[in-house]
Amino acid sequence: MVPNLPTLILLLLLCASPAAAQEAPPIATDAPAGTPAAAPYVAYVLDVDGPDPPAAAIRSGLDLARWRADEEMTLDLLERLIRDALPQARDIAAIEGFFDAAIEIAIDRDVSPIAVRVKVAPGPRTKVAKVAIDVTGPATQDAPLGTDAVAEVRGRFVLEPGEVFRQADWIAAKEDAVLRMRRSPYAAARITASEARVDPARALADIAVTIDSGPAFHIGPIAVQGTKRYPASLVENFSTLEPGEPYTETALNTYVRRLAASGYFASVQASIDPESADPDNATVKVAVIEAPTHHVDGAISFSTDTRYGGRLSYTNINIDGRGLQMRLDGRLEAKEQLLGARFTRPPTPGGWLDRFTLGAHRNDYQNTVQTTAGIGVERRGLDERNQPIFAATYFFDREKPQGADTASTHALYLEAGYVLRRADDLLSPKKGYMVETRAGIGVPGASTEGFGRATVKSIAWYPIDRATGLTFRADAGGVFGAPRENVPSILLFRTGGDTTVRGYEFESLGVPLGEATVGGRYYAVASVEVVRWISELWGIAAFVDAGDAADSFGALSPAVGVGVGGRVATPIGPFRLDLAYGEETRKWRLHFSVGLSF
Repeated sequence: MVPNLPTLILLLLLCASPAAAQEAPPIATDAPAGTPAAAPYVAYVLDVDGPDPPAAAIRSGLDLARWRADEEMTLDLLERLIRDALPQARDIAAIEGFFDAAIEIAIDRDVSPIAVRVKVAPGPRTKVAKVAIDVTGPATQDAPLGTDAVAEVRGRFVLEPGEVFRQADWIAAKEDAVLRMRRSPYAAARITASEARVDPARALADIAVTIDSGPAFHIGPIAVQGTKRYPASLVENFSTLEPGEPYTETALNTYVRRLAASGYFASVQASIDPESADPDNATVKVAVIEAPTHHVDGAISFSTDTRYGGRLSYTNINIDGRGLQMRLDGRLEAKEQLLGARFTRPPTPGGWLDRFTLGAHRNDYQNTVQTTAGIGVERRGLDERNQPIFAATYFFDREKPQGADTASTHALYLEAGYVLRRADDLLSPKKGYMVETRAGIGVPGASTEGFGRATVKSIAWYPIDRATGLTFRADAGGVFGAPRENVPSILLFRTGGDTTVRGYEFESLGVPLGEATVGGRYYAVASVEVVRWISELWGIAAFVDAGDAADSFGALSPAVGVGVGGRVATPIGPFRLDLAYGEETRKWRLHFSVGLSF
């Protein structure tokens, strides 16, 4: 309030008179002479009245809210904040999609603290009307990698017609679109134009984005940084990237994951230079931090299959100074016990991993005690998408069913296999399939009796929409040329449990013998599951499983389990908690598992 002229003259006269000076002695202060007196502190409260959204965003975003507790607040500063509050509130409402919001601000100075009230009438929330995604550059002519990337950018744009238009979502949608393009060979893709035309009267927004793909990048030399104990060739040999092949983020991430899982490195980072002067021969930069040579790991565990237990392992990742790894494992559980040693060589320049194993394993399921000792060697390819496997193992096996004769067998088992993986993600796939086939023989003369064995496992994922997907699974196997009693039990088949036929106890589906259930020469399992993701973190599922194991193919009589469950996304794959009903047992069982069992 500005005093009128007569009042101002009177105040000046009073201040100038000697009497006034005597009646109002100066206040003692530490401030230097001539320093103006500080303005008095002003306290105020802020009330934002209106629906949420956008009231909560306005309540937290106004400068009035941020300065409310400031101990140096003055009336002049408060007036300035109130003047700024109206355009700020309108901007915040617009960011939340309310472009025609009515904002009123009132101040009551007659109360202490001063009351500031913001009234919000948001009006209709703006929605997306039209979406135009334009891609320019070489990608539009490069089939299929470039054209597929363009189709994915257009088909999976985050903001769709009919969705609420928010500034944060608009920014995120543009970033997601250009990142999808950069996952293809067009690693230097960039946004060259973007526009959102908002019509507040109709509460509609037309959005448009233009992305320049830039040139296609191709794999060039690998530049390794950070190795000390190991040669750079060890890092290079883990790569399945071929010089000259088109770059993709998926292939590079697979390489990084393989290095991280090797045990040699505590940290791995890899990238391609999008500013490379020669995109046709772009350098792949790999930076590693080496892991400690020795590692001890222990855990207390529980599962619905193996019950309570504990595990302890010791790893030395460089026992010979040339990267030979040794891992010693011990497991003590209510149903299983294991002692084992595994030696793994670094990959060869040709892309092979060699592994040597020896150990003993005992389990007690379904009134059958199985004890197996073995020594073996395995060679497998590095490329998880196309992975050949060759193995030779000598087994000593003893099976003791309750109420039946004990069987002791041995076998020199030679096996070859192939794994084909075509999925969008190897850990948490949403689309694609995987198939594993294996075939082997128990060598006559080196085995109790010669035999043949073959298995096939398959799984497929089919997305119904962005949040819902189907999973199909089918496994089968058989042993030929020898009776069950002359084949090591570890090479026979039982099923049932967390990852096969839910609703039944672990390995409870097999051949009845005495008071026990033992492995059969044939088995088959099938499953269909639908998962609906409520958020990126968790979802719900419904499923039907069926399977059995028997001594002949004709004797298979699939047991059916049905149920529902919950899913939680984790870095190592989904965590599953399932409640399943076994139609044969007429009982409900709880199952949980984590990761992709394949």
